[in-house]
Order: sequence, then C-alpha cells, then structure tokens
Amino acid sequence: MKSLIVYAVILLACNPTEMSREEMADVIKVEASGNTGSYTFNVTIKSPDTGCDQYADWWEVISPDGRLLYRRILAHSHVNEQPFTRSGGKVDVAPDQTVIVRAHMNNTGYGGAAMRGTVGSGFQSEQLDSDFANALEDEPPLPNGCAF
Repeated sequence: MKSLIVYAVILLACNPTEMSREEMADVIKVEASGNTGSYTFNVTIKSPDTGCDQYADWWEVISPDGRLLYRRILAHSHVNEQPFTRSGGKVDVAPDQTVIVRAHMNNTGYGGAAMRGTVGSGFQSEQLDSDFANALEDEPPLPNGCAF
C-alpha cells in the first residue's frame, strides 16, 4: 500500500497537466478596439518570468473549437514589468464572435487563466481544460529566440 501511495505522488509530481498555477501565464484583462475584421487586442498578462529561461512567449486569440485566429509573439521576458500589457492585431473577428484569449510560457506551455468573450460584450476569466487545443503549440508563427 505504501509503495502505491508513493507511486501516485510521483505520477502527480511528474504530470505536466498538474503543474502549479504559479508556473503558468494568466491572461487577466482583454480589451479590443477597431472595426469588424480588423480589431486590435490589448492583452494584460501576469506571468512568472525569470528571464529567457522562463517567460511568457506569446498570447493568442483562438476560436472555441480550437482554431488559431491570431498570435502575438513576445520577444523578451518581462521580469520587472508584472503584469504587462501588449497590443496585437489586426484580428479578423466579428463583434459578436466568441473567442478565447490565452497565454503561453516557453517552458511550461499553456495552462494559466484564459479569457472568453466577444469584442462587443467584453471578456471574462475562464480556466480551460489542460489539453484544450494544445496542438497549436507547434503551429506558426513561433518565437525564434528571446532578446532578454
């Protein structure tokens, strides 16, 4: 019985889907401006950046069925700027089209808080399933390094 408990603890400790929330990037605010089919998104992220070894390397806008609509690459860490806001676009969505905005860490991937909503009615925090649209992690555009 004791070995079974130890095995379960090891599995939980090694399972990346059970990673601590402190190791993930959270989207904490989303605002959008512009016109239908050409919106600029202002996304605020809180992430545990320590430098190029651990930083939020992008945020993205995706459809509820997991299609990538837009990705904003973050070229450097934000160690001394937390939370931080970065703009991106032109995002081709309609004002009433539901989208999800989430962030990605270079070393732990997806898993932090996301936001769901529409340009017209605003966005609310949402915790996505740990495996939701994880295949997008390999879809371009992707970062090609970290400046600092």
